[in-house]
Amino acid sequence: MLGEIIAIGDELTSGRINNTTSSFAAHHLFEAGFDIYAMHTIGDTPELIGEALKRALNRVDFVLVTGGLGPTDDDLTTEAVSKALNRPTMPNLEILSLIRQHLEKNSSQSASSLDKLAWLPEGAETLNPQSKMAGFQLIHGDKPVFFLPGIPHQMRTLLIEQVLPRLSTWYNGKQLTSIQRVYKIFGKSESEINHKIVQLDLGDDVTIGYYPVFPDVHLSMIIRGSDRKITQALAKESSRRIKDKLGSFIYGKDRESMASVVGSLLARQNKTFAVAESCTGGLVSHLITSVAGSSDYYLGGVTTYANSMKHTYLGVENELLDRVGAVSHEVAEAMALGMREKSKADISISITGIAGPGGGSVEKPVGTVFIGLSHRSDTVVHHCNFSGTRYEIQHLTAQTALNLVREHLLL
Repeated sequence: MLGEIIAIGDELTSGRINNTTSSFAAHHLFEAGFDIYAMHTIGDTPELIGEALKRALNRVDFVLVTGGLGPTDDDLTTEAVSKALNRPTMPNLEILSLIRQHLEKNSSQSASSLDKLAWLPEGAETLNPQSKMAGFQLIHGDKPVFFLPGIPHQMRTLLIEQVLPRLSTWYNGKQLTSIQRVYKIFGKSESEINHKIVQLDLGDDVTIGYYPVFPDVHLSMIIRGSDRKITQALAKESSRRIKDKLGSFIYGKDRESMASVVGSLLARQNKTFAVAESCTGGLVSHLITSVAGSSDYYLGGVTTYANSMKHTYLGVENELLDRVGAVSHEVAEAMALGMREKSKADISISITGIAGPGGGSVEKPVGTVFIGLSHRSDTVVHHCNFSGTRYEIQHLTAQTALNLVREHLLL
């Protein structure tokens, strides 16, 4: 079944606020087996609202409208719908009663502004008046139209609790079974991944998409069908073939991040981790600690930007720093060893490099990075040559460092 999403608000068309409601709705509607024909973002202009709604009703099976349902004079969705669909507004007695009860407890609020919330287009059914969230449904020309608030958390609640169940009942058995997997890949370019996947010849029922999400590439696999068992079996087999083809370049799936995957491996193996950073300025520590529960395995880190800090906190000899420089194989090795010895961690990572845009030389150009990994059996150093902006080099370095830990834990 085909739907259309219309988001309303001058704050959206001016760019002052990002339109997160439409993407949330599209994602959940798609997962529920509904296709989205189009998504629109328009301002608080009654003529445009009415025009967009009537056009949508002529070409799709249902419409979802968000925004413009509040009590202020710039909330114009209800009156625009009333005029466009020739449905005079009428007071909803249940909402009106709830407003009166609210005003008895909060006499400072204006009755006239809140009363506006109770006037709905003829035939409108409130979604959940007890929730104190604006939202209603109309059936127009045998097609359901849902009007939700533009406030993100309210919209999300009503979509999940009211809209999806109603659509499921309305189009019972007509929606498709949808299975989507997103594989997160690091260390391969989009074209390299595409070349490998094309060789699999997965068939027309499997839709593959490639999305560069720096510093990764995300591979989306979507399979939709009317028979749930067949769709699930095809998804399982296609997933197996994709994972076999790309191997360890796939580090995670769906909502997983490199940091969460590394954290899970550390926790599973009951190992601890510490970091010594220079050119990344604490980015690896930030990524690791952004994962809930990281205190179970992450001991901490130091950002030893100056040579004096490398010497004082990691025990890197001044003679070594003077002889080979901070950005070197030897210093990265000493930093990793020093961090592991001082923290008593099972695994430590060190990073030293030149993130730019200045500071490079012919021998050590911008993007030169050394990453040390120390564990109880050995300390190894990886020499990397990255390119890009300072931001890109720092994030490539941090992701590479975490990936080296991941690969070590998978051995």
